[in-house]
Amino acid sequence: MRIRTLLIAGTALTMTAQAAKDETDRLNASAEVLKEMATQSDKGVPKELFDKASCAVIVPSLKKGGFILAGKFGRGFATCRTKTGWSAPSGVKVEGGSIGFQAGGSESDVILLVMNQAGMNRLLQSKFTLGGEASVAAGPVGRESTAQTDATMRAEILSYSRSRGVFGGLAIQGATLRPDEDANVALYGKGVEAKAILSGETKAPAGSTAFMTQIRRFSGSSGKAAKKS
Repeated sequence: MRIRTLLIAGTALTMTAQAAKDETDRLNASAEVLKEMATQSDKGVPKELFDKASCAVIVPSLKKGGFILAGKFGRGFATCRTKTGWSAPSGVKVEGGSIGFQAGGSESDVILLVMNQAGMNRLLQSKFTLGGEASVAAGPVGRESTAQTDATMRAEILSYSRSRGVFGGLAIQGATLRPDEDANVALYGKGVEAKAILSGETKAPAGSTAFMTQIRRFSGSSGKAAKKS
């Protein structure tokens, strides 16, 4: 009986360690996406918009369903500006909706910039719909940012993608964005809520170093939230 208990405990520890490794790998993939999409000065995510963003969501390899599974699905991480700098990363899931991938790709790397307090408040909630509760617009890329439309300026969230090497604004409507509880348990343990992570109440896990480095590098200044007047 004791041997069986030890085997079960050992299996649980192995599964926990593997889950943490999987999320660390996803964090590193998200960091690479951010690095590549934010450093394309002529066609990537405009730094001036990243500097103004309240939160950022990075989803590496968002998948487009085919014959067996219709719809879209992706897992990534969100971080928000706090009084002391960028928050630790909180896992997120993107599911369903209409997402316009470029160049006919079956998957796409995605960056969502949350541009104001209203959008940030939605991200701190349990679940919301892009293009529904939260207004979203395909973000201008590179030098196009100097010619922003009224719709872009009013949007709570700006969306970008890269598919088959092609960068651009992403048309996304009806997809839901919600916390990835499994990812957060793997990184922080049980009982840590997404709102607490994104509000800056939780320290970033060791495996998030590359992710946090890239966020700070391309977000301007220290990443601290602006003071309200």
